[in-house]
Amino acid sequence: MNKIKLVLLCAALLLVSCKTKEKLAYFEDLSTATEGVMGSSTYEIRIVPQDELFITVTSLSPQATAHFNLPLANPATQENVSDKLTTQPQQQTYIVDADGNILFPQLGVLHVAGMTTSEINKMLTEKISEQVTDPIVRTELINFKVNVIGEVKEPRQVLVRSQRFSVLDALASAGDLTEFGKRSNVLVIREIDGEKHYARLNLGDSNVTSSPYFYLKQNDVVYVEPNKIRQDNSSYNQNNAFKLSVVSTIVSAASVIASLVIALTIKD
Repeated sequence: MNKIKLVLLCAALLLVSCKTKEKLAYFEDLSTATEGVMGSSTYEIRIVPQDELFITVTSLSPQATAHFNLPLANPATQENVSDKLTTQPQQQTYIVDADGNILFPQLGVLHVAGMTTSEINKMLTEKISEQVTDPIVRTELINFKVNVIGEVKEPRQVLVRSQRFSVLDALASAGDLTEFGKRSNVLVIREIDGEKHYARLNLGDSNVTSSPYFYLKQNDVVYVEPNKIRQDNSSYNQNNAFKLSVVSTIVSAASVIASLVIALTIKD
């Protein structure tokens, strides 16, 4: 009995030692620092085709700017103004077309791809100021979303309400990494000019904040790779499932053969 207890204790210690080898902390290089300055990267969100923009124009005289806004659509009779302009009930939105343009009331086709929302505000303010005194333009990107998958507690698509959204924000929105997530090798996939680009981020290193992939952009994918413990467990479970399947098949076959033998013996 004592030998059995000793074996179980050794097995438990082995499992604990295996788990503690996996580093779970973020920014490990700062573990002994009390203060300092971390690196930074640019995080401007620039408009790309298929982005959806919410744009409103106001002024001290609402009637003067009314014709610069899209009409509110009637849900029962909603129609697209053109293939470059989409309206939604109770909302004034523009879909950026494949050429990077929107069709704006009174101003016609405007190229907005590659611009920030602030730059769009400035451009529209300058154009509308030729006809209206002190217009106020508000532009918002409303379909900014990222996908967080892999070893996180709640894999999901995150609808972003801010234009300053980091990989840490994305992971927090997905409930953080599980204990099996590989913090030293988080993959970010991004589409740039029709091509898929990627970067691997080490969240244990504070220099990660300097990466151009630290702040996320529209339609980025954040993938958390499983660590070795998860992979080993998965492999073990798959092997056991296969062995169980083989054993089950053999037992079933043996049962059928035994039944046939018994039947034939009784018949004879």
